[in-house]
Amino acid sequence: MRHSIDYGSLMHQAMRGLIQGVLERVQREGLPGDHHFFITFDTLHPDVELADWLSDRYPGDMTIVIQHWFDKLEVTDDGFAITLNFGNQPEPLYVPFDAIKTFVDPSVEFGLRFESQDASDEDDEDDIEDEDNEAPMDEMVEPDAAPKRGEAEVVSLDKFRK
Repeated sequence: MRHSIDYGSLMHQAMRGLIQGVLERVQREGLPGDHHFFITFDTLHPDVELADWLSDRYPGDMTIVIQHWFDKLEVTDDGFAITLNFGNQPEPLYVPFDAIKTFVDPSVEFGLRFESQDASDEDDEDDIEDEDNEAPMDEMVEPDAAPKRGEAEVVSLDKFRK
């Protein structure tokens, strides 16, 4: 039987380990300087935990922002739990690392994107592009309205693509 090294899987494992390490540091020390994160994840992942109204509003994927206000960040080997503020309503979330699609820290122009390795995905690139454009930008973030301190915002990552 012929064996091969699955470099794609190993790379994803390493990138998720990097995210885990960054979030563990933030858990211990808080966010340093201007760092903040946009994390897009699959809301349909079986281990994701979020309020029903959020999963109804964001079927498929959701982008959270960890910046000004967050609470109860707890990082494990499998994922992270966090409470974010959605319109002055604190909501707890649990996101497994393998549900993460993108991780971006725009303060230092750093980003990771996880490509789907599911054999049932017919056109991974087309699917990912379509997912980024599912909801109109104005539905996710009003461009002229800065989020109030303490509120989470959902954004499209298109503005960070070059």
